[in-house]
Amino acid sequence: MAERAGPVTPRVALMGGLAAGAILLLVLGSISAVALRAEAWNGLKPSDWAALRFTLLQAVLSAAISVGLAIPVARALARRRFRGRGALITLLGAPFILPVIVAVFGLLAVFGRSGMASQILGWLGLPPLSIFGLHGVVLAHVFFNLPLAVRLILQGWMAVPAERFRLAASLNFSGRDIARHIEWPVLREVVPGALMTVFLICTTSFAVALTLGGGPRATTIELAIYQAFRFDFDLSRAALLALLQVAVSGTAALIALRVAQPAEQGGGLDRIAARWDASTPTARTLDAVFLSLVALFLLAPLLSIVIRGLPGILGLPAPVFAAAGRSVLVALTSTALTLALALPLAVLAHRLRGRGGKAIEGLGYLTIAASPLVIGTGLFIVIFPFANPVALALPVTALVNAAMALPFALRVLAPALAGVEDSYGRLADSLRLTGIARLRLLWLPRLRRPLGFAAGLAAALSMGDLGVVALFADPEGATLPLVLYRLMAAYRTGDAAAAALLLLMLSLAAFWVFDRGGRMDADT
Repeated sequence: MAERAGPVTPRVALMGGLAAGAILLLVLGSISAVALRAEAWNGLKPSDWAALRFTLLQAVLSAAISVGLAIPVARALARRRFRGRGALITLLGAPFILPVIVAVFGLLAVFGRSGMASQILGWLGLPPLSIFGLHGVVLAHVFFNLPLAVRLILQGWMAVPAERFRLAASLNFSGRDIARHIEWPVLREVVPGALMTVFLICTTSFAVALTLGGGPRATTIELAIYQAFRFDFDLSRAALLALLQVAVSGTAALIALRVAQPAEQGGGLDRIAARWDASTPTARTLDAVFLSLVALFLLAPLLSIVIRGLPGILGLPAPVFAAAGRSVLVALTSTALTLALALPLAVLAHRLRGRGGKAIEGLGYLTIAASPLVIGTGLFIVIFPFANPVALALPVTALVNAAMALPFALRVLAPALAGVEDSYGRLADSLRLTGIARLRLLWLPRLRRPLGFAAGLAAALSMGDLGVVALFADPEGATLPLVLYRLMAAYRTGDAAAAALLLLMLSLAAFWVFDRGGRMDADT
C-alpha cells in the first residue's frame, strides 16, 4: 500500500510537540547552561588539551582496530553456514546491552594482572599483563564495538544478491577477483560509516575511561569533566570541558550521518548466496580461526564474571541490594519516559512526512550529539542555585538515561508505526479511531514487538549506566553500577564479582522481560 500522510490533529500536534519540546529543552537547555557558565577558551589547562588529544587518539585506535578485525569476522559469517551461526550472531548483540562496568570487570578478570591471561603468561615465565592506560581503554572499546562493526559490515555483505556470485562463478572468478569486484565495493560503502559510528561511541565513553584510564596520560574529556566536578568543584572549567565534548561528539555525529550510506547492490531473487570462492582449505581454516577467536574474546569475560561472582552473590552486603533496588526503579522510570517520548515523536513524524517529518525525527536523535555527562553538567548548573542536586540524583539519572535511549527507541518504533499506519490508517480513519481508541485498538496490538524491544533496550541501558549518577549521587543514594565501581576501587574483589554478576543478571532480565512481553501473543 502506498505511503500516505495522515492529518495532523490538534491532539497529535500537542503530544508530539510536547515530546519534541522536552528534548529540545533538555539538550539545548543543558548546552546553553554550560555555555553561559563556561569561561574563555584560554581557561583550559594543558591537562585539558592533553585530555582532548587522548580522547581523539583512543577513539581513532578503537575504531580502526574494531573495524579492521570486524572485516574478516563479517566475511566469515557471510560466506559460511554452520550449526550455531545464529547463536553466534546473537552473541554479537550481547555487548550492546551489557553494563559497561560489568564488562570492564570481566576484562580485568581475563586480562588483568591476576587474570587468566596473566596466569598463563606466568606459567610460560613471562610478566603479567596490565590493562590500565591507553591499551586498556582501547581493549575495552574493541570488546564493545567489534560486535557492532561486525553487524554493520555483515548487513552490507548479506545484501549482495546471490546472482552476483553465480555470475562470478560462471566467469571463473578467482577469490581475488571476487574481493575486487564484489566485496571491495561493499566495504567502500559500509566501512566509513562503521568507522565514524564507532569513533563517535568511543568519544562519549565515560565508564571505560573512569575504570581503566585516569592519570595525566589516560584522561578523556568526560573524565576531566568528572574530575572538575568531584575533586575541584570547578563548575566553570567543567562547563568549558563540556562544550569541548559537544564540539567533538557533534562533529563526529554529523560526519557519521554523512558517510553512513547504504551499499547499492541491485536486486535479486533473495536466494542464499553460495560462495564457491570460500571452499579452499585455507579459506575454511582462516574463517574458523577468526570466528573462534571472536567467540572466545566475547565469552571469556562473561564466563569469568559468572565463575567469580556466583559463590558470593547471596552473601552481598545489604547496601548492594538496596542499590540494586534503586537501579531497578531508575530503569523502570527511564523506560516509561523513553516510550512516552518516542511514540508521540514517531506519530508526529509520520503524519508530517517530508522534511517536517524528518526534522521531528531528527530531534529524537539530537541526544547523540550530547553525552550524558554534558547534559548532566548542564542540569547540575541549572539545579544548583535552587535545590540540592544530590537529592535529585535518581530522577535526573532516569531523565538523562531516557534521553540517551530515545534514539534507539525511535529508530525501532518510527518505521514500525509508519508501516502500521500505511496498512491500516485509512481503515482506522473510516472507523473514526482517534486518540486513546486508536492507541488501544490499533497501535498497541500492532506495535507490541517493537515496543517490547525498545523498552528492553531502554531498561537494560539504564540499568547499567554509570554516567550522570557519578556526578550527583552520594554513597547513600548510589545505583548498583556506582556501588560496583566503588567496590572495585576498594579492591573488594569478592563483593565486586558478586555485584557484577547481580548487575549482569538484572540487565539481561530487564531486556528479556520487556522483549518477551512484546512477543507474547503478538499475533495481531
